[in-house]
Amino acid sequence: MENCGYIIGYDLNENGCQISYYDEEKHELKTLEVAADNYQIPMMVGHYKEAWMFGREAQRAAMMEKGWVVSDLYRKAQRKEQIEIEGTVYEARWLLGKFIELTLQTFRKKEVSFVSFTVPWIDQDIRIFLREAGAQAGIDKSRVYAMDYRESFCYYMLYQPKELWQYESALFYCDREKIEAYMLKQLNTDYRREKESFVSVEKVAEAQMEELRAVYPVLNVDKARNADERFRHFIQGVFNKKHVSSVYLTGEGFENNWYPNSQKVLCNGRRAFIGNNLYSKGACYCGLKKRSETPDVPTYLDETKLMEQICLKMRIHGVDVWYPIVEFGTHWYEDTREWEVLLENTEDIEIHIESLATGQWNVETVSFAGMPKRKEYSLKLIVRTEFDDERTCRLSFRDAGFGDFFPATDFRVEKIIHLGGTNGQFNSLS
Repeated sequence: MENCGYIIGYDLNENGCQISYYDEEKHELKTLEVAADNYQIPMMVGHYKEAWMFGREAQRAAMMEKGWVVSDLYRKAQRKEQIEIEGTVYEARWLLGKFIELTLQTFRKKEVSFVSFTVPWIDQDIRIFLREAGAQAGIDKSRVYAMDYRESFCYYMLYQPKELWQYESALFYCDREKIEAYMLKQLNTDYRREKESFVSVEKVAEAQMEELRAVYPVLNVDKARNADERFRHFIQGVFNKKHVSSVYLTGEGFENNWYPNSQKVLCNGRRAFIGNNLYSKGACYCGLKKRSETPDVPTYLDETKLMEQICLKMRIHGVDVWYPIVEFGTHWYEDTREWEVLLENTEDIEIHIESLATGQWNVETVSFAGMPKRKEYSLKLIVRTEFDDERTCRLSFRDAGFGDFFPATDFRVEKIIHLGGTNGQFNSLS
C-alpha cells in the first residue's frame, strides 16, 4: 500500500475519549494507553502560557487552577454551546476540533491516512460536525468517517476469525443503571451479484436494573446475587431460539465480577470476551476497510443507509463491468462524487438502479444527443453524482475536453434518479 501511515479510530462519548490506531506499515492495531491499562483520555482542552493542552494535562491544570480549561467537550459540542473565556467566545465544536488536532500530534511521525469516529448515537448533524472537526485537525473530509457504536461493533467483529460471527454475535453493554443487548446478524437479501453479503446490528433488548446499585462502588455480595439472577434471565431471553457464535461484554458495569452464574450461561457452547476498547478498535477496522476496500468483508447496513445502488457499464482493466457509482450502504448526504471517463462511440448510456429490498433492477437511459463528435476514446466526460435528498440523485455528464487536442465545450446533460428511500424496507431484510 502506498503512503503507509496510521488509520485512527476514536471513541468519543460524554465520559471520555479512547483512541485505537492501525500502523499500515507494521500491520498492527493497538489502543493508546494514557497510563498502565488505562485507555480513557479526559474530554478536556485548555490553554496556559500561550500553549494548548488536552486530556490529563488539562485535567491537572484545572486542579491546580492554571490557565483555563473546558471539560465535557463532546456533550457541549452536541449542544452547539458557546463558551466565553476571558472575553473571547469559543464554539464548543471548534474546541472539540482543537482537542482532536492535539491528540493527532501523537502520531506526527507518520502520515494519518484515515480517521474514523464512533459515538453512542449519531444523526446527520453529528456526522457532519465530526467530519468538520477532522478537517479542522488537518484531515481531508474524504478521509474522515463517523458512525455509531452499532456500526463500530460490526466492523470489530468482521475482522475477527469467521467462526466468531458465523451465526449471530451478541454484544452486552452495561453501565451502572442498565444493560443493553445488541445482535450482529447477516441479512436476507435477493441480491446475489458476486456473492456480496450484508450484515447489520440491532438492539434486541434493554433492561433498567435497580439491582446494579448494590454492585457499586463497593460490591455487596449478597445483594449482587439479585443482579446476577436478573442478568441471567435477561441473557436467556436474548438467546432464546438464536444460534449465537460469540459474546462480547463492554462498559464499566462489567468491571466488578458480580455475575458468576450469568457467565456460565454466556459461555455455554460459545466464546465470550470482555473489554473496554472494542468501539475504538471497531472504528479503526472501519477505516481499514474504507482505506483498503477489502473485497471479502460484508457491507454494513442500517436504517439510515441507501438500499439501492446506481451502476454504469464501464471497462476497467479491459473487462466490462457494471460499476457502482452510488453504492449500497452509503449515506445520501455524503455521496457527492466525480469520475473522469472516456466514452465509446455511443448516442446514449444505460443506468441500472438495483434494489436490495426487491432484488430487482430498473433501467434508465441518458441521451447524448448534441454531444460533440470526436473519435472513439477522445471524448472525456466528467460524471458527477449529487443527492438533493435521500430519494433524489442528480446524475450529470459534462464534456471535459481532451487535453490540447479538443477543448471542453458547454455540453452537459443531467438525469434525475428517483430512489425508493428506506420506507421500512430495511426491516424486511432481517
